[in-house]
Amino acid sequence: MGVDDASNSLKKHSTSLKEIHGVQLVYQNPFTVGRHLCKDRTTSEDSEIVETSQRLLLRIWQQRPSCLRPIRCCLHGDRHIAETIANVLTSLPFIILGSQAPRKNLKTTLYANSLIGVGVASSLYHLSRGKARKYLRWADYTMIAATTLCLSGALRDENPRLLMAASTFLLPIQPLMVSAVHTGMMEVAFARRASTKPELKMAHNLHAVSSLLGGALFIADDCFPQTPYLHAAWHLAAAVGVGTCNKLLE
Repeated sequence: MGVDDASNSLKKHSTSLKEIHGVQLVYQNPFTVGRHLCKDRTTSEDSEIVETSQRLLLRIWQQRPSCLRPIRCCLHGDRHIAETIANVLTSLPFIILGSQAPRKNLKTTLYANSLIGVGVASSLYHLSRGKARKYLRWADYTMIAATTLCLSGALRDENPRLLMAASTFLLPIQPLMVSAVHTGMMEVAFARRASTKPELKMAHNLHAVSSLLGGALFIADDCFPQTPYLHAAWHLAAAVGVGTCNKLLE
């Protein structure tokens, strides 16, 4: 029996059923019903696939490595007005160094301006209180990382573009890692130039001592947060190290 025969048979039965009082027939094409069922099933399967993909992406994002996570700012320090004044005063040398840094081209100009930004961000952080302190601490870390990135670019024209692009992307997310990478590159460039230019040896020796002292004070400030004026001492050691770096740009 074909499809047409089945349809004619249904019509004949419906005509006889219409004669019965109270009987109402509703005709429905079985093929149309099948199409709707398939469509609903496909839509449901697509929704499940989308939800599964979203859950998978969320799980991957939550398990991302620490280098892709935002920094956790340390907010200790500035426990009294005297320590705040000391931290602000020792932030001002970065502004002075930035205003005196060579501005031969765009890269050196960016570096000089970033040094001024370090001094401003550090001062604002140490003067801040409450919720704003958290965000200003992040700005302080980010400006320090931006300075190391600008200095690395000013000293080395052959820096890989991929490295510079990745560092720029990670700058607001993981500034401490960016600072470590580009500070290391700067140290290598400084040592190489000092080995070929005798006039830079004194500056390099002073830079090495100030860098070691600054690193020790930075770690001590984090390990012994109750010790006053460690952060201010780190400011001064870092300022001496930055001042010697300016010799490379002259």
